[in-house]
Amino acid sequence: MDRSEATARLLCAVDTTDLDQARALAQQLTGHVGALKLGLEFFCAHGPDGISQVTDGKHGLFLDLKLHDIPNTVAGGLRGMAPIRPFLTTIHASGGPAMMRAAMAAAHDLGEARPKVVAVTMLTSMDDDDVEAVGMRGPVSDQVLRLADLVQACEVDGVVCSALETERLRKHCGEDFLLVVPGIRPAWAASDDQKRIMTPGEAMAGGASYLVVGRPITTADDPAAAADGISAEMAG
Repeated sequence: MDRSEATARLLCAVDTTDLDQARALAQQLTGHVGALKLGLEFFCAHGPDGISQVTDGKHGLFLDLKLHDIPNTVAGGLRGMAPIRPFLTTIHASGGPAMMRAAMAAAHDLGEARPKVVAVTMLTSMDDDDVEAVGMRGPVSDQVLRLADLVQACEVDGVVCSALETERLRKHCGEDFLLVVPGIRPAWAASDDQKRIMTPGEAMAGGASYLVVGRPITTADDPAAAADGISAEMAG
């Protein structure tokens, strides 16, 4: 993989409710990341208009809302994204087959410009103790594989997963299945609140399609340089 491809596969998580801060960061990162991830915090604070101000026609959009509701509501949410044109968005695999199929039908209704839809299996902040606490049996890795099978059966484009699961999922689900991997921390960065983490190079070697990186970029003295360093690690 060359540096330009690595840059295209690096998504920056802009986890803030500060519109000015998000816009400034977006300007600094133009040409240094493949897209910006804007999530629930920002969307609730500023809505579609705020998102458009940040992307400003210069950045791809990963709209990370993790939709989880009855099928009709999730389908309506997907259709409602059309004006801001995300290239990627998220639902929860635990919403079940009917919800996931409704989401995909709504996405396909948007035509060729539809967003790719990936399902969250297990949140990267969860470990085996958390899985047991919410009443599931077996380790995180088994839950991820079981949910990935369900996601693929519902013809969803891929999953959000920890880098620790990428190699197993890539072998199990095939090359066309998207693996979007948060919890990525370069060797020089702290792990923060992510429990299941890996470096950029390790994640790409394991078969990740896209890497999502937040604080190592957004809190750096030079966000563009930090992003470039991460894409260099990805390219090997």
